[in-house]
Amino acid sequence: MQISLALLGKRRFGPLFSTQMLGAFNDNLFKFAMVVLVIYEIYNDPAAEFQFSAVTTGLFILPFFLFSAMAGQLADNHDKAKIIRIVKTAEILIAIVGAAGLVLQSIPLMLTALFALGAQSTFFGPIKYALLPQHLPKEEVLGGTGLVEAGTYIAILCGTILGGVIVDWWGAPTAAVFVLVVALIGRVSAQFVPPAPPHKAPEPIDWNVVRSSYRLIYGTLHIRRLFLAIIAISFFWTIGAVLIIQFPPLVKNVLTADPTVASLFMGIFSIGIAIGSILINRLLKGEVSARFAPVSVIVMGCFVLLLWVMCRQWQGLEGGALYDFGTFMRAPGAWFVVGALLGVAVFGGMFVVPLYAFITTTVDISQTARTVAANNVVNSGAMVLGSLAAFGLSSLGVSTTEQLFLVAAMCLVSAWTAWLLHKACDIPLPHEASAEAAE
Repeated sequence: MQISLALLGKRRFGPLFSTQMLGAFNDNLFKFAMVVLVIYEIYNDPAAEFQFSAVTTGLFILPFFLFSAMAGQLADNHDKAKIIRIVKTAEILIAIVGAAGLVLQSIPLMLTALFALGAQSTFFGPIKYALLPQHLPKEEVLGGTGLVEAGTYIAILCGTILGGVIVDWWGAPTAAVFVLVVALIGRVSAQFVPPAPPHKAPEPIDWNVVRSSYRLIYGTLHIRRLFLAIIAISFFWTIGAVLIIQFPPLVKNVLTADPTVASLFMGIFSIGIAIGSILINRLLKGEVSARFAPVSVIVMGCFVLLLWVMCRQWQGLEGGALYDFGTFMRAPGAWFVVGALLGVAVFGGMFVVPLYAFITTTVDISQTARTVAANNVVNSGAMVLGSLAAFGLSSLGVSTTEQLFLVAAMCLVSAWTAWLLHKACDIPLPHEASAEAAE
């Protein structure tokens, strides 16, 4: 990891890393502040609270499904650094709308800002991964990918914790100020990202969302290991989306704890994935391989089952009383709950990070952004479907706790796709086989 950490001081990586971290921090600060505000201060119905959590997750992800194809085309046809600066300028305007929604406790304004934040993240997403092979040599791509993933989840950790704590301790107006300030700092950081011009002459951009998305995904089908990596990542993020939907209502209505504990859950999930990202990078030693992916996601599923068992046995407080952070951590079984959640996240990180490295190293550098965008379309579509499924199950009376069992079952499907990917990696691509024959 020493080589990877040294990248933080390089202009070819550092400004991108900080800009990405600030964006992820602000997205989650705003989103979780909004969720805590609505669940703990506006709503008072477990089913409505779970469904609102599902709506917010689905609404934030929906732009990735709608606009990723367009975002990938723009990134491959224009200077990526310029697009980053445009996107971060838009974030300032979105932050103003979101801040107004927090101050006025206006759910329509907050949801509008959330959708717009998802849209600006959609256009930033293909760029952050496409820049890595453009600015880094191949032997540093996995390390850079691991740092980006770890940094993203550390930012999610901090944004999530602060989002809940600020609203709980100081109120929504203070959270609004934070959102605005971080957006401004992110724009300054974006100014230092070095130029990243396209590798070929610009092509016409297809602005038809449906047609361009179809063509984008179809273009990945002929590369088996690339397509398998995208499918495996999509299953992982579907699982992640359902878990994230469950955390706030699970903490309030099952574990009977306050927003600081909800922030703890989201934070542990984020930092656990960051730890997993670093561990798998050390295990693979820079090699792009899926050999650890199947067992990682199976162990992740075992920890989800443990979390399900602990939640079923939990004895919550009665009469509307809530544990604060200190009393929750002293409650019988609390450390087992926290440990199970950490296990879910660590092995989830070990599963997903190498798969992103497949995406950025399998195709020609001129097609990287478009390929990442194809991955985003499939991932986000799966996550939106997961959010709708969680919403529908809640409407049918399936409790938050019981949905954890369904999440564990989904891990088996992820393990199967990861195993197929691992087998596919043992068969060289045609251009690789030709190169070996020529040597």
